[in-house]
Amino acid sequence: MSSNEDQEQQNVPVVVAVSEDAGLPEYRELTPEEMQRFRGLIEAVLFVTSEPLTVAVLARKINLDRVNARILADSLVDDYAERDGGVLLREIGGGYQFVTSDRYSTQMREITTDGKRDKLTRSVMETLAIISYKQPITLPEIEDIRGAQSRPHIATLLSKRLIKPQGTRPVPGRPTLYVTTKNFLAHFALNSLSDLPALEEVKELKFDEIE
Repeated sequence: MSSNEDQEQQNVPVVVAVSEDAGLPEYRELTPEEMQRFRGLIEAVLFVTSEPLTVAVLARKINLDRVNARILADSLVDDYAERDGGVLLREIGGGYQFVTSDRYSTQMREITTDGKRDKLTRSVMETLAIISYKQPITLPEIEDIRGAQSRPHIATLLSKRLIKPQGTRPVPGRPTLYVTTKNFLAHFALNSLSDLPALEEVKELKFDEIE
């Protein structure tokens, strides 16, 4: 083998896969006292966090293995559901987050916005609905479905971080493909797109007001 070939091999970067569990404690059975302490810690961490936290992130924050972190977080979800109060803990967008109960969502929007509302127009909501159910989808495809120009609506949804570009369609012109974001899931309290109602069940799409 030539010296050039030797040098090329030496310069090839080595990619090492790092497990999400790397650096975390190994699973062990917790004592009742430890379960109570970690459970309270998880609740406190989630209470002060404004975005959903995945099990891996949550486990790292409290220095616990992912199995126990998942078990304790799920137990909190069940407890808040049984309590049936104004606040719920839900798994949203692949993570855990406290949310307002649907029962009080309208009143809370009025309180927190202090009477100021920034609603999406019906045409923007239609565009978001099409992307939600047909993603990944391009602007020309959206306009074909709506039968109307939709570029300004795409700009609005991008500014709200409800959608994002994700690659291009391999056709002439290489139009941009659009998909919904984790922010979309979090805003509508969805854990994944599979939680969307079946399209045939949707009689009239009603989206919450977006600030």
